Amino acid sequence: MTLPPNAEPSSDILVDKATGALAGAAVGDALGGAAEGNTPAAIQARYGGFIEGIVPPFNTDWRNARPIAPYHKGDGHITDDTLMTCALVDVYADVRGHLDAHAIASHLVPLLIGEKRWIPEFEAEGLLLHRIFLAEKWLVARLHYGHIDPREAGVGNIVNCGATMYAAPIGIVNAGSPEAAYAEAVDVAGAHQSSYGREAAGVYAAAVAEAMRPGADVESVVATALRLAKDGTKHAIAAVVEAARGVADWRTGLADLRRAVEPYDTVGPDYRAPAMDARIPSRTKAIEELPIALGMLVAARGDYRDAVLGAVNYGRDSDSIAVMAGSIAGALGGLGAVPAAWVEDVSGNSRIDVTATGPVIAAVARDIWAADARRAAEVDAARTAYAGAAA
Repeated sequence: MTLPPNAEPSSDILVDKATGALAGAAVGDALGGAAEGNTPAAIQARYGGFIEGIVPPFNTDWRNARPIAPYHKGDGHITDDTLMTCALVDVYADVRGHLDAHAIASHLVPLLIGEKRWIPEFEAEGLLLHRIFLAEKWLVARLHYGHIDPREAGVGNIVNCGATMYAAPIGIVNAGSPEAAYAEAVDVAGAHQSSYGREAAGVYAAAVAEAMRPGADVESVVATALRLAKDGTKHAIAAVVEAARGVADWRTGLADLRRAVEPYDTVGPDYRAPAMDARIPSRTKAIEELPIALGMLVAARGDYRDAVLGAVNYGRDSDSIAVMAGSIAGALGGLGAVPAAWVEDVSGNSRIDVTATGPVIAAVARDIWAADARRAAEVDAARTAYAGAAA
């Protein structure tokens, strides 16, 4: 078996956990792409049972099956979730500091419209702008052409998981500090999303930051998410996690998790035909993907394979759910938690080394932490001076 260059677990725990998080997300993305938009029943009918690994596209005539999205999903191809995650890692590598909404305008948007990359679903090079979904094209329309204040540019976009799906790097650079990850992700996501779409990005980044902490486990990740989440996002996570605690096997619990999240989901029962009031701002609703991802982690007891396969076979936005579950499980267990055969096959089939971004973001994180420490020392010195003056 020929693995990508960085596919062996590292003795550096930060590199290992960061690579586990991002490779785990990419593998989940590639496995989930084939099932996206379908029900569990339709998935099982198409594949003769549950998906247990890499499968061909759901529609064999994928170029013409859905003219709005003629993408080669399946066959181990990563999707826009991973492409956007890699792009955000590149932004961090360029800035080498904490990001905010303005960094999205000044760094991410130019990358989306100005740099050709290999797009596995196109089987060709292309601009990321041409692959990303309409909700992500919003970034370009609002920031590049509309010149909207980046902190407010997400207002008016459809409220979905778009800003959440690529927020794992924010959690990694804030490893061990969920509160900081939450704040940074909410700021960054302001350029892209509003309402519970923005909130989910903050909570997901916080969950990854907690999972990156040595000694973290599924229970501490869930507790972190519930502690920081607000409004409908908090209630949706609580409901799905409670349901997941009663699930012995994801194969028999898919409907239980869907019923738990249904009161908070605006899309409705037919994922391909959203309800008239779908994806609009609300304080009582939530995106579906993050609560289900956390539920799959609980049902799988943190096992990477089961958490990702549960997400894949759940259907609906299966690739994004698998990205979130896979990144957290990968961060908890390191690269060794992600099946090596899947890492090899997804990297080979996508023609992208899915382990390459882990060491990059780990190095960036260390630079950021050093700068954070210098700033903290300056603050401590000032406060010491204040104390002396008061005396």
